[in-house]
Amino acid sequence: MTDTLRIAVLPGDGIGPEVVPVAVDIATRALADQGVSLDQTTLPYGASAIAADGVPVPASTLEALEDFDLWAVGPHDSASYPAEVRYPAPGAVLRKQFGLYANLRPARAVRGVDATAPDIDVLVVRENSEGLYADRNMTVGSGEFMPTPDVAMAVGLVTRTASERIAVEAFEAARRRRGHVTVVHKANVLRLTTGLFRDVCLDVATRYPDVRVDDQHVDAMAALLVRRPADFDVLVTENLFGDILSDLAAELSGSLGLASSINTSATQAMAQAVHGAAPDIAGTGVANPVAMIGSMAMLLRWHARRSGDGRVDAAADAIDGAVAHVLAEGVATADLGGSASTSEFGAAVVEQIG
Repeated sequence: MTDTLRIAVLPGDGIGPEVVPVAVDIATRALADQGVSLDQTTLPYGASAIAADGVPVPASTLEALEDFDLWAVGPHDSASYPAEVRYPAPGAVLRKQFGLYANLRPARAVRGVDATAPDIDVLVVRENSEGLYADRNMTVGSGEFMPTPDVAMAVGLVTRTASERIAVEAFEAARRRRGHVTVVHKANVLRLTTGLFRDVCLDVATRYPDVRVDDQHVDAMAALLVRRPADFDVLVTENLFGDILSDLAAELSGSLGLASSINTSATQAMAQAVHGAAPDIAGTGVANPVAMIGSMAMLLRWHARRSGDGRVDAAADAIDGAVAHVLAEGVATADLGGSASTSEFGAAVVEQIG
């Protein structure tokens, strides 16, 4: 345990420079109340890094990140980058460089926000290093290619090693939650790839006799999330399925603007909200910071489990509690039906913590 945590701040593009500092300031306050200081350093990342260094993730940023306890990472707007530096996307560079194989995405309805599914409380545990995403399944180059101008193909990658480690993440998370894991796959069609994923997850389940396990095809899972979301606790799935289901779950809980997320390996983690850069509202002061604030709370809780520092866990609880209270009181940004600015919402959370 330490009285000072070091955090690397990568504001990113679009609304990132607005929501990331709000989230870091809130974490700073919550930690200070527990006797822990947060020492932050901003590193080049995204469009500003391209302007200064020619690439969205400079080598200096990658080297520096290894020395920090925590990372707060904003969204990237790679579609607006010059074509020669558009691929791979900055987030993919970080994931691959540091082996961030687990993407944890909770979705829970909160008082004060209209939700299509007011009883939803799920955690999507998404395998983050392979699957059908073209930037994650080749050592060199892309997993998409065109043999002719009229034919496009994609490679999907599923390995026993990656499936096993994400399954462990899911079952460990279920032990901290309500003790239920649903393995999501499409083994009736993708029999070898997602069939392997399903079988490995079910093998891991035998190590966790205290956790209830079942499995669903991904299309059925999407329908069941809408029909009876309260029946589910932790969903574990491959990359593409996890991306889609977590967005669906976020909207069912009230808004993608609530969708927090962390990307982790066994030793490192970054907070990065699910939503994108939203360049159309950048600089207007109306961006919703809830997802990034929640991501910071998740990051602190991840660090607390690794370090055994209850003070950091208490700070995470204080952040989540303050956000829930502020939303329940009707303070919200425009996307949630309120009138608060980004900074006003952040200030309300800080006041509630204090």
